[in-house]
Amino acid sequence: MTNKQILEIALRQSAEDNGCSAEDFLSDKNVVVPFKLGEKARKYYKEPITCNFVTYGNNVVAATSDEVADIVKEYVAKFEFDHCFETPNLNWLSERLEKLGHKVCFMAEYFLPDLDKMPELECPYATKILGPEDFKELYLPQWSNALCSARKELDALGIGAYDGEKLVGFAGASADCDDMWQIGVDVLPEYRRNGIASALTNNLAKEILKRGKVPFYCCAWSNIRSAKNAIRSGFTPSWVEVTVKPTEVVDRLNA
Repeated sequence: MTNKQILEIALRQSAEDNGCSAEDFLSDKNVVVPFKLGEKARKYYKEPITCNFVTYGNNVVAATSDEVADIVKEYVAKFEFDHCFETPNLNWLSERLEKLGHKVCFMAEYFLPDLDKMPELECPYATKILGPEDFKELYLPQWSNALCSARKELDALGIGAYDGEKLVGFAGASADCDDMWQIGVDVLPEYRRNGIASALTNNLAKEILKRGKVPFYCCAWSNIRSAKNAIRSGFTPSWVEVTVKPTEVVDRLNA
């Protein structure tokens, strides 16, 4: 697999997630399309989704419901595409959406592996490849980034770091769609800052690639520690998303 093939797979997946074409993300003009969650969309995408803004660094693709389509079209025409993902411009959008019962909900940055810069990282502790049969006793708060108790059936692969018999770090991969698996990683607090997270992330990514899948990594824009881990592990920033949902959904998340 090459970097070009990895990007093509990611673009096709984003198109499936939003109801557009992969080529839309490569245009030098902003694109607005009706939002449609495809049959092969990432499994953690749940409707209702009012609209979704995506950029791979060329433009903004906005997939929107009919209810807010006029606001979305005005928004992407008013601001430069990269400014559509930052304040104070998001405040302009939010003020108009709230009048119709919608709010900005999720903001995230996504990373893809850069095969030309994928380092060889060794973990300071012994490691072991783990499969779903090993996960049964690991659905615990300390491993909540590596595994998802709400979607256990998607947890496909993992790698653990052990201090003797003690699991001290764990990276897990979720089969969120047919061709792309998402990596999450956790390290016990007393074992952090010694290279465990990056080594586990890096080696799990390679195991995923061996299986013919594309590893990807996601974090909030403000999670500097997580973003640094992605970069140290051989990943590069690839796309960002802002998702709008009905107000009652957002308020429920804040309850």
